[in-house]
Amino acid sequence: MFPTSIAGSLPKPAWLAETHKLWPQWKAQGDELRQAKADATLLWIKAQEDAGLDIVTDGEQSRQHFVHGFLEQVEGIDFEHKVKMGIRDNRYDAMVPQVVAPLKLKGRVHAFEAQLARAHTTRKLKFTLPGPMTIIDTVADRYYGDKVKMAFAFAELLNQEALALQADGVDIIQFDEPAFNVYMKDAADWGVEALERAAQGLTCTTAVHICYGYGIKANVDWKASLGEEWRQYEQIFPALAASSIKQVSLECYHSHVPPHLMKLLEGKDVMVGVIDVASDTIETPEEVADTIGNALQFVPKQRLFPCTNCGLAPMDREVAMKKLQALAQGAELARRRFG
Repeated sequence: MFPTSIAGSLPKPAWLAETHKLWPQWKAQGDELRQAKADATLLWIKAQEDAGLDIVTDGEQSRQHFVHGFLEQVEGIDFEHKVKMGIRDNRYDAMVPQVVAPLKLKGRVHAFEAQLARAHTTRKLKFTLPGPMTIIDTVADRYYGDKVKMAFAFAELLNQEALALQADGVDIIQFDEPAFNVYMKDAADWGVEALERAAQGLTCTTAVHICYGYGIKANVDWKASLGEEWRQYEQIFPALAASSIKQVSLECYHSHVPPHLMKLLEGKDVMVGVIDVASDTIETPEEVADTIGNALQFVPKQRLFPCTNCGLAPMDREVAMKKLQALAQGAELARRRFG
């Protein structure tokens, strides 16, 4: 009961990349960088296992950014001439690559880290990919001229890689769609359909992660502007409940999301965020168990998966380690309380 996992990303060690940044520069290159990425991946798999997590990830240690790590292996994208663009409805500016030609995979994208992770853990392995809607919000379109058409083009490529990851032995493939919380009408109208295209044919567990963003200033300021109740989920959960996606990851702890909105996900596994990624304060096991207990009013216990609110990438490494431990200890306490 209450299998634990994280949303996906973990801090990169200082010897691998710049710390406390969402777009860090690598500290090495070539074969040395490849080895450093492998070392960091194994380090975090061990740390997740030692903390007591039931489902582990590669921590996204081989990706500079959760979206661009995928895009680097896509033909038709110009990384040489990045442009400044407002993303997430102009919440913040980013230097983004440009789509300049038909999209096509250069080959496998994440075989190296997925196969490495699978070979070094016997626990369930989750692997994350950016969702189609979030990708198109993080690139400049100079070719398609139609955001829906471009989203489905990316969905086809995501599907190719997802099927290959499944063949690598990945148990759960999670698509990250923070854009669902920004463009709610588009998400319901065509975003969920594009997501299902990305997951087409998968027999492993499929998941979607919809958060309010990393704990960076732009996101914290945005959250402060959303008022006492954050009801974005209300507009997209019905479409997800009717979809083929099996799990939905959401923010809960220290958020202003009305918990009863989780009832809109009836029939789905719910990854309930019980760890705040916007604060360095370490949750106590009691606080984690209390959050799980509150969620149990709206989610059946066999469908509740304690998780982090979002990724931990920009956090301090020691803080992230302690939050992993709090997650596992809190879930264990909840099993004793509610089992």
